[in-house]
Amino acid sequence: MERIDKILSSQNIASRSEAKELIRKKKISVNGRIVLKPDEKFEPETDEISVDGKIISFKKYVYIMMNKPAGVLSASNDKYARTVIDLLPKEWQRKGLFPAGRLDKDTEGFILITDDGELAHKMLAPKNHVYKLYKAVVDKVLTENDVTAFQNGINEFLPAEMKILDEHTALVEICEGKFHQVKKMFNAVGANVTYLKRLRIGGVMLDESLSKGHFRELSDSEISQLLSAEHGI
Repeated sequence: MERIDKILSSQNIASRSEAKELIRKKKISVNGRIVLKPDEKFEPETDEISVDGKIISFKKYVYIMMNKPAGVLSASNDKYARTVIDLLPKEWQRKGLFPAGRLDKDTEGFILITDDGELAHKMLAPKNHVYKLYKAVVDKVLTENDVTAFQNGINEFLPAEMKILDEHTALVEICEGKFHQVKKMFNAVGANVTYLKRLRIGGVMLDESLSKGHFRELSDSEISQLLSAEHGI
């Protein structure tokens, strides 16, 4: 059970003070009964809550797939640069949203934005072997020796899969997410990454219909597939 003003605030429908004003105007009802006090408690997942005659759809957590553009920070807020949260319209922003895992500022592609800390932890923990797939363009000609080096593990990084697409382009699959990992692995074989894009997290591919900076909610099946340990390029 939660306070009605807290429920509305969590869904980005009204701030606590705005909820109080809506209640004063008798614009909030639960199960057909007008709510009279902001501290009245209800079960948000089973009670029917209406605001100004419109039934709200309660979501305990949200899961947003964004096609992150280069030049945007993977952060909840920053004083000096635009973040992935800043790209969300106000009606999508709610308390506790954060990017689950980071992409470098100049890296593009699939980033998950959520307020489900438990799922994010499971998704990011190396022991759970949730693989992430990247497309990389580098400044040297790639060879099978590089593929073997990735398979054997480089420096402090676990083994990774690489598939060469053309002499300067490859797919790379990792189950870690260490700082600048893909770039550092390529650096170790004498290559500098000039372009990097994340294509998949777990069993969920980036929706290629999303242009840079655009986003959509994940389906229920996609949410469950985020923690898939299946992999292969």
